[in-house]
Amino acid sequence: MAETTQVPQAGPGEPSHGRRIFLIAIVLGIVADLLLWFVLGPHLPPGTMTNSAAENQRAIKLMAVMSAPVVVLVVTYFVYAMVVWRHREGDDEDGPPIHGNTRIQTSWIVGTTVVVLGLAVYGTAALWTANGAGAGEGPAPIFNPPGAKLTVAQQKAPWSPGQVLVVQVIGQQWRFTYRYPQFGSFETTELVLPVGTEVQFDVTSLDVIHSFWAYQLGVKADANPGVDNVAYAKPAQTGTFTVRCAELCGLWHGAMFNYGQVVTVSQFQTWASAKTIALASITRILNKCMPYNTTYDPTNFPANCRGRVLLQLGLTGSGGGFYNTGDPVQP
Repeated sequence: MAETTQVPQAGPGEPSHGRRIFLIAIVLGIVADLLLWFVLGPHLPPGTMTNSAAENQRAIKLMAVMSAPVVVLVVTYFVYAMVVWRHREGDDEDGPPIHGNTRIQTSWIVGTTVVVLGLAVYGTAALWTANGAGAGEGPAPIFNPPGAKLTVAQQKAPWSPGQVLVVQVIGQQWRFTYRYPQFGSFETTELVLPVGTEVQFDVTSLDVIHSFWAYQLGVKADANPGVDNVAYAKPAQTGTFTVRCAELCGLWHGAMFNYGQVVTVSQFQTWASAKTIALASITRILNKCMPYNTTYDPTNFPANCRGRVLLQLGLTGSGGGFYNTGDPVQP
């Protein structure tokens, strides 16, 4: 008859290693979660400069807290095995064969399933509400804050405090410019926002695919030619934030970044009024050859129109986008 292999049973003095490892991992996991949530959590990126950024930070904190006990359990088992089951001088016997443990396997499958499904539900809810968590949602967002998703005609109406501020983000090689339709549709290389105001970003491109990433605002939306990609954010505090292109868009992609400012409402009104006056002559040209719209076709711009506008903004224009004549020729 075939020999039957029996799983060796622990001797009378043998401790329950599984219980030891589990208890140690529970204590260390609780400590790790408390440190992550209360100590490290408030400093996790992208911060809390806007409601969208705060939602992003909350999601990162949640995933970190859910992941920490698993990491702690794996590390605890590894360290315990190294200490308790390490090879000792004179002990050359093989370890006992293991044929599995139904309870452990079932618990692991059920636990990981609950974690994955829980994160799926949470992620869906976070994208559905809270301004889409700062993500670009195309021309028809799932979630619109009260008074938001203004039509083109509504966007051209003068802005007043308390209303949604519309900022059109125009990506082009290799610079973002910003158009403010509620202030005569002037275009500038400066991104300035009022604190405590819901901002509707309408993101598009004049050439290749870019990606508008306002890091501290928690906003990231692709800039696709011919597409109006809408994202929302409401600044909760004043300060400086970084804007980068997060989509490889050509030779000078790495240099396509600048900085924006969140200021008080009165400071913003002063800045916008000053820009409206300073850029009045170039805005007239812009509104004639490139009337404000959610997207643009650069092939229909009159000759030198876009170039003249960018030149007045301090950029050397080429075609419909930004290209410095001193830069190498793009392959």
